[in-house]
This record gives sequence, C-alpha cells and structure tokens, in this order.
Amino acid sequence: MSAVHHQPDGAAFDLVLLLHVGSAVAGLVTTAAATATATRLRRLLRASAPLPEPLRRYFRPGVNWAGRTVYGVPVFGFALVGMSQGAYALGDGWVLAGVVLFAAVALVAEGVLWPAERRLQTAVGGVASAAPVPGEASVERDARSMARAAGAALVLLVAAMVVMVAQP
Repeated sequence: MSAVHHQPDGAAFDLVLLLHVGSAVAGLVTTAAATATATRLRRLLRASAPLPEPLRRYFRPGVNWAGRTVYGVPVFGFALVGMSQGAYALGDGWVLAGVVLFAAVALVAEGVLWPAERRLQTAVGGVASAAPVPGEASVERDARSMARAAGAALVLLVAAMVVMVAQP
C-alpha cells in the first residue's frame, strides 16, 4: 500500500493552480482558434474567394502572444510541484507524462505552427479584402502546415489535460 500524501492547500497554492489551469485553457483556446482559422483560410484559397476582414486581422504581423500563454503551463506546473510539500514529485508518472506532452506541444508549436503562421502573416496580413493572395501555392502549403500542426498541438493539449485531471 502506498502512502497517501496530504493534498496541498492554501491561498498561494490555489492561485498558482488557477494560473496553471488558466494557461492551459488559454493555450487550448488559442490553438483551437489557430486550427479553425488555418482551415478557413485553406477553404477560401481553394474557392479563390476574397479574404474577410477578421481573417486578415488574425494574420496581422506580430508575435502571437496569446498563443504563447501556453508556456505558463510548465512554469506554474513546476511551481505547483515545488509548493506541494511532497504530495507531487517530478518522478510521478502523471507529472512526467504531462512534461513529455507539453514538450511535444512546444516542439510542434515552435517547429511548425508558429513559423507557418508567421509566413502567413507576411503573405495574408496585408492583402486587401478583394485582392488575390500572392503566391497561393506556398500560402496553401503554409495554411495546411499550420492547420495540421495546430490540430496536433490541440490533441496533445487535450491529452495533457486528461492526464492532469485523472492523475493516473
């Protein structure tokens, strides 16, 4: 029989837990938005339709800071482990699984998703609503890469959330 540790509590722990969960939810929402937006862009490109203002706005040049909130997940997660007074440890299987899943999310986002998004910002962000999108083959390729990478990151984030809630 394994020893059952005291469940951590206190205002500071609760605040860090809220920040951890909030970062995960923000990452989930922004990744779902990236998936939907890239998929919509692909549909409009195939139909040779003009790009609506909200789509062009999404691809305005600049860093996707909302998407980067996902980095709060491991930061606050490690803080929670440190604040848990031994209730949780980096050696726990569910904690290790969460770290591995997050590392996979970061690799997909940094390696494929956000670079494709930056290229699309250059190609799509400044296009007038009635103007054709320049270099449509490369834009289609980047939209496909972005949609697939965002979808993969979304699956990984959901899997990490399931692991964190279930704590198997």
